[in-house]
Amino acid sequence: MREHDERRAFHRHAAEGVLLLGGGAAILLQLADPRVARGVARHSAFRERPLDRLVGTLDYVYAIGFGDEAVAAEAVRTVNRRHAPVRGGADSTAPAYSAFDADAQRWVASTLLAVALELHERLWGPLPMTTADAIVMGYAPLGGRLQATGDGWPSTRAEFDAWWIDRLAGLTVGDDARAVARSLLTETSALPFGAAALLPLVRLVTAALLPAPIRAAYGFHWTPRVERVVNGWFRAIAAVWPLLPRAIRHAPMRASLRRVEARRSRYSGDEQRGR
Repeated sequence: MREHDERRAFHRHAAEGVLLLGGGAAILLQLADPRVARGVARHSAFRERPLDRLVGTLDYVYAIGFGDEAVAAEAVRTVNRRHAPVRGGADSTAPAYSAFDADAQRWVASTLLAVALELHERLWGPLPMTTADAIVMGYAPLGGRLQATGDGWPSTRAEFDAWWIDRLAGLTVGDDARAVARSLLTETSALPFGAAALLPLVRLVTAALLPAPIRAAYGFHWTPRVERVVNGWFRAIAAVWPLLPRAIRHAPMRASLRRVEARRSRYSGDEQRGR
């Protein structure tokens, strides 16, 4: 597949707002790395602003994947600025952590890719190998534009799957991860009006997209009946989503790009006034 075709394949996949359904699973997988969990628990205000991490991640992902160089550079500046204070030393029960840890950044990017592939295939079936390979490479800049560079990022779906299975075996869902997960999936007081009604569906989809050992470690109650219910939801979403206008399907991407562009314009204005 030529580079232009690879980019188009990635864009067709990543532009679809339905992938946001996997946001909860991606965050819980990220937290299963104790370094990430410790940093999030100590530096993120999940309880007061539960959507901040999701919105910040979306803005970065869409800016890197779809924005021009100026928009991407602004997204990188924003993330680096937010990451600067996120660091701490090891103690007797937990590892040191830093938001500038290249391996941790690579892990966060890999969770977004793994969940996106899983969700896409749960909805519409297996991806062709060339398309899946293009999607894998499309996610490489998420860590590569930060401190992770491109080193160690798989170049094919097969390489990624092998790497992913190996990493899953080393995960540990600790107290920090469970505490943040509870705030994310059960706290309703800080959610926008009406959003709390979606939490049962979010919890179902999140549990379905997690590997079984991670799901169990977070304490999700999973039964054949629950699986049938969530599979029914997946079938309904798969049938309805392609019928929606592109303006709706791509709305999250366009909203994120507008936010990043607005920040870039403010940054440029501040720089000019500071001269």
